[in-house]
Amino acid sequence: MDGNWLKSTFFTPLPRLLLMKWSRRLLGKRLFKAVMKGTFYGHFVAGEDQVTIKPVIDKMRNYGVKSILDYSAEEDVSTSKAVEKERDSWPVAMTPLPADQGQGGMSRKYRYNEKFADRRQGVESAKVYFYEGEEQCDKNMKIFLDCIDAVSGVTGATGFAAIKLTALGKPQLLLNLSEVLIQTRQYFEKYGSQQDSAYVEKMKEEAKHSEKTIGVPVTRTVGKDHLMKWVTLYDVHGQKEREIDLLEWGNLMSTDADNFARIFTVPNFKTGKLEPLKDKFTTEELTRMKNMIQRLNTIAEHARTKDVRVMIDAEQSYFQPAIRRLTLELMRKFNLQKAIIFNTYQCYLKEAHEHAQEDIELAMREGFFFGAKLVRGAYMDQERKRATELNYPDPISTSYDATNQMYERVLTYGLQQIKANPLGHIALMVASHNEDTVRFTVNKMKELNIHPNDRVVCFGQLLGMCDQVSFSLGQAGFSVYKYVPYGPVEEVLPYLSRRALENKSILRGAQKERRLLWKELKRRALSSS
Repeated sequence: MDGNWLKSTFFTPLPRLLLMKWSRRLLGKRLFKAVMKGTFYGHFVAGEDQVTIKPVIDKMRNYGVKSILDYSAEEDVSTSKAVEKERDSWPVAMTPLPADQGQGGMSRKYRYNEKFADRRQGVESAKVYFYEGEEQCDKNMKIFLDCIDAVSGVTGATGFAAIKLTALGKPQLLLNLSEVLIQTRQYFEKYGSQQDSAYVEKMKEEAKHSEKTIGVPVTRTVGKDHLMKWVTLYDVHGQKEREIDLLEWGNLMSTDADNFARIFTVPNFKTGKLEPLKDKFTTEELTRMKNMIQRLNTIAEHARTKDVRVMIDAEQSYFQPAIRRLTLELMRKFNLQKAIIFNTYQCYLKEAHEHAQEDIELAMREGFFFGAKLVRGAYMDQERKRATELNYPDPISTSYDATNQMYERVLTYGLQQIKANPLGHIALMVASHNEDTVRFTVNKMKELNIHPNDRVVCFGQLLGMCDQVSFSLGQAGFSVYKYVPYGPVEEVLPYLSRRALENKSILRGAQKERRLLWKELKRRALSSS
């Protein structure tokens, strides 16, 4: 059977589950598996387990290319089933929002909407997790721990392990925390109250005498110019000397149900008073929040023990405020000797530069190591459609050129900070298949006198894609990684089919790579004759 036909088939927008069933029926399970390993699966996936991926990883390492391991097995569920799972995981009663709550209707962004319950819609490459209970979250954690072990053993601790926070708990909790962080920040920005310490003291006094469990939002200065602020929440219940930062990682780990309830507090834009995001969080919900924090901590502790770096993937922008904050708190705890925890910055977001600048300045000011992966982003179509439908500002840059400009702006700032700070305190991964971006990075490194051997800037591409860039960089002495999916054939296909739909130009890219290879072979043949 023509392998090109099978590859091309996966680039068409046919229902994936039907396509898989039809292919299995036509070929039989064993032949289907063999054909996939020889074509589509074999090109984009390293193998089924830690044993079978080792030859691929070793071969790449011989050419100077290291690995980011990602166990990519997932269930291919129907849209109706996905909506059902999301609906079942969402609380029935949420505090109703006034129409003008927040700025520009932004609070609508952080609320559940059934039309977008299937978070895979319009997402062509990224893996999506649906909440199926705490037991499944524990299983996901075990998969990530095994992935860290694989990185430690198979790559000799030279690689990364990739994880997603939505796999480790209820996505609703990330949405709630995102709303708290965004509304509180907007309140400070709108009314300028961050400049008025008397205002904060007034809120603290009110909180002490409140019958509700509420946290007081305060700001911590970030940056030498004192213009940017980092919003956090304090528990001021009881004696003043007992004030603690509720979002500091150690406090998140040890906090009780009341303190978790204090985290989910927002300022009312009309009254200026602090109010709970919900009338009441159930004991079960608060336990789930603590479970998510504990799973994250277990992963980070294991990674530090194994000396393996962890890449926390970016997700939809309505989850990102919480993901960004939790990742920064992990860095503050675990990145004290080196960068173990890396965050991901999506440069198609209009606020990408602002967020990267705040986070780098926070890390340098507070003395922890900072690691970041820069990507363009994988959720553009869904983000735009959801913003339009729910009537909040589109978070995505207006054009592809604007995204490229943002990527270069964030990258340039990161490289400048690498040069301005002690070597090794900031590490960047340029995750891009765009040859112009790679060329821009190499030239900017030369301009700033950042040497490849400094090992503070690395490049990342997907396994099976852009090999002419990855291996050229590796042979030239740059630090370069391949994002390496692995897992059983049939369980990885749903992920791969979305990857293929995202990259309709993959076949054209593969043809280009073959042309370049033949050109090089001919050149060597002629030169040796």
